[in-house]
Amino acid sequence: MKDLPVYERFHSWQGEGVHMGKSAFFIRLHGCPVHCSWCDSAGTWHPEHLPEEVERLAPDELAEEAFSSGCEIVVITGGEPAIHNLHDLAFQLRNRNLPVHLETCGAYPIRGEMDWITLSPKWNAMPIDECLAQTDEFKLIVENPDDVPKWSEELPLTQTGAPVWLHPEWSKSKDQAVLGSINQWVKDHGAPYRAGFQLHKLFEVDEEDERSQPVRALSHLPGQETPGES
Repeated sequence: MKDLPVYERFHSWQGEGVHMGKSAFFIRLHGCPVHCSWCDSAGTWHPEHLPEEVERLAPDELAEEAFSSGCEIVVITGGEPAIHNLHDLAFQLRNRNLPVHLETCGAYPIRGEMDWITLSPKWNAMPIDECLAQTDEFKLIVENPDDVPKWSEELPLTQTGAPVWLHPEWSKSKDQAVLGSINQWVKDHGAPYRAGFQLHKLFEVDEEDERSQPVRALSHLPGQETPGES
């Protein structure tokens, strides 16, 4: 089994989507080629996707830590976790009867058996067809009032049967234009569109686990430049 580069892991609960409110153990991996301008996990970034010095843990070690937490589900996230081979980690988790959830932009083939896939598309790393076919739910990050109609034209959101969550980008969570665009779209179109929110941030629940890393602003990342809008 190959060790994985781990940015953080912690016990919290899922604050988004269909499984909102469930006790969840999060495994956040290093590495992301996407670099969204509003990223709240920019500490996972690096010009070559991985820092030279990073904590690396074996899949069975991560799975045992997750199992010991007593969680209901395990969420593998990043960064962009699908740049890594997740086969061994998923196997070890499922071997302990832990449902494996993946959060991905969908631009890279998924290696490993997942129980639930959340696809959050990004303009600078568009989803590939095989990931779209595996998606259990979509999460659209709404930065501007015209984002939802643009995504609805670009992706077959209404053809997969998966719910489509519309989340205001966190810095716009009180922006009336952004919130109003979500409100109106859901009222006008109904299913599969659903209004969403990052409820865990209101509770600040992630920070209660000492293993959780503080949010790092882009300007505080050595060697990084703030990218353009994604």
